[in-house]
Parts: sequence; structure tokens; C-alpha cells
Amino acid sequence: MYELFEHTADLGLRIRAADLNQLFADAAQALFAALVNDLTGVRLIEQRHFSIEEDQLDYLLVDWLSELLYRFATEHMLFAAFDTQVSPQGLTAVARGEPLDPSRHELGHEVKAITYHGLTVGRSNAGWLAEVIVDI
Repeated sequence: MYELFEHTADLGLRIRAADLNQLFADAAQALFAALVNDLTGVRLIEQRHFSIEEDQLDYLLVDWLSELLYRFATEHMLFAAFDTQVSPQGLTAVARGEPLDPSRHELGHEVKAITYHGLTVGRSNAGWLAEVIVDI
């Protein structure tokens, strides 16, 4: 589960999940929900594999989201489904989606970067909670 919240001139992503794998999958989905207005309209016809090494969870989350944003910027890929596996060494993931089609996809926020400002990743009473501010 995720929600977007306003943060001065930026946009915040708040993600809650029962486990760490779902937290990272939902964070990715939150990012793309900010980028495109109707994430349900993204077809799951292509997939990309990711492997990121980082032992600090908060930095791993920034690296993961930054890599996805890079793929959006360079390959124009919209992803809508994510299978993530977080380990003490980092993350492996498969993202599914399709190339941006301006005739079908209405873009939302222009996300320029994932920031470290206000970054939190940790356990909560219901599982895991993360907050990430993105520069728009």
C-alpha cells in the first residue's frame, strides 16, 4: 500500500507493507503512479531484470527507485508490476510493463530525481514503513 503526499516543491511517497519485499515492490509502484496518471492502463508485456548491491536499506531503496527512474528516462519504460527479493546484500527484481505510448498513457508528475531528504525505512507496528521524497 502506498500514498503520495505533498512536500513543499517536491512529492513524497509513503509506503506501508507487511514485509520488506512488498515494501520495495510497492515503492516502485508508487513511483510509477506518480509518473503516469493511470497505472492500470500499463500493459505487462515486457520485463526487465534488476540486481542492486547495497547493504543499507534506505540507500538500497533510493538506488532501486533511481534505477527505475533512469529506465523511464532513457528507455521510456513504464512499469506497473514488480517482483522483488531483498537480502542483506541488496535486491534482485523483475519489473513488468511496456514502453510509454503517449496516445494511451497520460503522464502525471515529472519526477527529476529520488532524494535522500526525509528518507526513512524501518519497521512499524504493522510491518514496514518507508518515506521517500522525490524532486519534481
